[in-house]
Amino acid sequence: MNGHECYIIGAGDFFGLREIPDDSDYVIAADAGYEYCRKNNIIPDLVLGDFDSLGAAPKHPNVMQLPVEKDDTDTVFAIKTGLEKGYRHFYIYGGLGGKRSDHTIANLQSLLYIANRKARGWLFGENCVWTAIKNSSISLKGEGSVAVFCFDGIARGVTLKGLKYELNNAEISSDFPIGVSNSMTAEEATIEVTDGALLVMYDIGIGEEN
Repeated sequence: MNGHECYIIGAGDFFGLREIPDDSDYVIAADAGYEYCRKNNIIPDLVLGDFDSLGAAPKHPNVMQLPVEKDDTDTVFAIKTGLEKGYRHFYIYGGLGGKRSDHTIANLQSLLYIANRKARGWLFGENCVWTAIKNSSISLKGEGSVAVFCFDGIARGVTLKGLKYELNNAEISSDFPIGVSNSMTAEEATIEVTDGALLVMYDIGIGEEN
């Protein structure tokens, strides 16, 4: 992380930030994510939501009230706001678990929404990170578990190197979870897809190489 990122704090399970935003970053609290910000001394630049979870709009100088009945989740609206402001990296906290599992699925889909707009999103849990890539590759470094799923129909040209189970220019589909329960076996691993989208999960102790 090197600045100019958009941080989104949601109302799911929150385990703290891995890094503290600096002045070049933009922090959005989505609905009850504002409570996490308040309790952890995180100052959001914007608070938005329909506030069905928080109960009422908080006292903040920059609040965006959204209608309860809408197509966008609060998180998707926050992502759209960040994209409009020119941010290309999105770090989403409080987007997994919580009281409603449907929001977990929605936030995983939101990673593909970001990837489809030539940006990248990371969804942080207690012990893992989720991200999505499309027609591109990532390099991982560290030790731990990795999972790679086709995320949108058919993914072609899938290559996995440096993992226990490797693939070379393979074709995988979104209706068969062949990429579950993999792990790092080399100091550095590469995940690549030439045509399609992949949903990638890795342990919190693994990092991405720029």
